[in-house]
Amino acid sequence: QVQLTESGGGLVQTGGSLRLSCAASGRTVDIKAMGWFRQVPGKEREFVASIRFKGGSIYYGRTAEGRFTISRDNDENTLFLQMNGLKPQDTAVYYCAALTGISATIAFPDDFDDWGQGTRVSVSS
Repeated sequence: QVQLTESGGGLVQTGGSLRLSCAASGRTVDIKAMGWFRQVPGKEREFVASIRFKGGSIYYGRTAEGRFTISRDNDENTLFLQMNGLKPQDTAVYYCAALTGISATIAFPDDFDDWGQGTRVSVSS
């Protein structure tokens, strides 16, 4: 099992930037992909971005493309999400996820096996 701990959330004004981090521990050698999702109360968890460890393929959700950048530090087992040009509609709890099994896709919550507790991002207008 993999343990994930997110950090970096907070309150920012419209147009501002935040960098989220996700530290992975435990059986990190089993991780095949990681991703970011976000959720607001009453709505389903929304895909933000993901990255496959083998090959490095990166995918972005529609609302993230062009503004957010996903990256990873291999040595530190850490995943990042650089968010620029933030908008009030980006306000949500952001979750980090890890895939240790097999999945053809890495853009849906059910594709991932382990989840962090989330970090809250609030964007004021």
